[in-house]
Amino acid sequence: MNLHLFIARRYFFSRKQKTVINIISWISLTGIAVSTTALIVVLSVYNGIGNLTQGLFNSFDPPLLVQPASGKTFHTADMPMAQLRQIEGVAAVSCLAEENAWITHRHNQAIVALRGVDQHYPKVTGLDTLLYEGNYTLQLGEAYFLLFGAEVYYNLGIREAANTPVSVHIPKRGTSMGFTMDQALNTGYAMPGGNFYIQQDIDNRYVVADIAFVRQLMNYSDDECTALAIALQPRANAAKAKAAVRECLGSQFVVKDRFEQQPIYYKVFRSERLGIYLILALIVLISTLNLVASLSLLVMDKRRDIATLLSLGLRQHDIRRIFRIEGILITSIGVVAGLVLGFVICYLQQRFGLVKMGDNFVVSAFPVAMRLVDFVLTFLMVMLLSTLAVFFAVRKK
Repeated sequence: MNLHLFIARRYFFSRKQKTVINIISWISLTGIAVSTTALIVVLSVYNGIGNLTQGLFNSFDPPLLVQPASGKTFHTADMPMAQLRQIEGVAAVSCLAEENAWITHRHNQAIVALRGVDQHYPKVTGLDTLLYEGNYTLQLGEAYFLLFGAEVYYNLGIREAANTPVSVHIPKRGTSMGFTMDQALNTGYAMPGGNFYIQQDIDNRYVVADIAFVRQLMNYSDDECTALAIALQPRANAAKAKAAVRECLGSQFVVKDRFEQQPIYYKVFRSERLGIYLILALIVLISTLNLVASLSLLVMDKRRDIATLLSLGLRQHDIRRIFRIEGILITSIGVVAGLVLGFVICYLQQRFGLVKMGDNFVVSAFPVAMRLVDFVLTFLMVMLLSTLAVFFAVRKK
């Protein structure tokens, strides 16, 4: 066994004498383990919450969204729709017609984003599986039905099985503002079909209707759209499919993936995650101060041993190396213990849902998502900070 490692191990694991120095060393180890555990647990919970939120967005936002590079609408008759559907990885294509609308119901009103969708829309998103009330029916005979975001639904005072139609008003295109509502607005009537809970930004903004209903209100032709929603096959490469769609449609259209459809959310999510990591890294840095104190006291306590080792032929840098190995040994044990403890806590939360969120949330327990990269980065970060602290503590000893 290496002499330096042997002496360092004896100093830490010695059973003959337990002193305050040993206790402080174990406190340092515990501090590193606890801070490492905190990093793993907090990052895993944040990953879980992020995955949950992204999943909610993904149930409404299509994997790929095609919009015109200029202007607001386009005609599908002028597009290679058959070729688009045959692109590798593309599972379904749905036509959308979206416009801001003023909706009134009795004495209540709201400004919403009215999204008209065709019969392929359930294949593109999971909206039909997220209805809290009602059924996914947008047209029955000549009657049209609307699906409301939950907050819009309740703000309009609509209740389940309501038999009062909702008025939908959209400004007329290509005409000057009139003096009456009939002159300024196109108005349509539809029955409440139900409501969905997805995510607050969606629930307080969107209303889904049949695309024919929106086209009538907007005076669109039967093939006129504002966007195409494209679903991908389960194992499709999103980047390759996006590039193929862009090549198929040319520069006249913009193809957006889910990150580009919600840029603010994803940027904020990444910034918050980085902020959390830096704050927890500061906590780890503070915990390494105990390690500095522990090594400093250990050097003072081992003055006689140091003199003996010097008389036996060891040099000053050998003494420093012993205490550096001692510090790295404490750090390594603490980091590994913290990683294992963090993994166990996260696994128990995933398996049994020990910590609950309450009854008013989408999930009953805090979601957890462990990622290998978090374990690797945490290990490297804690080892780096602790190693720097160790070298600082013994550099002049």
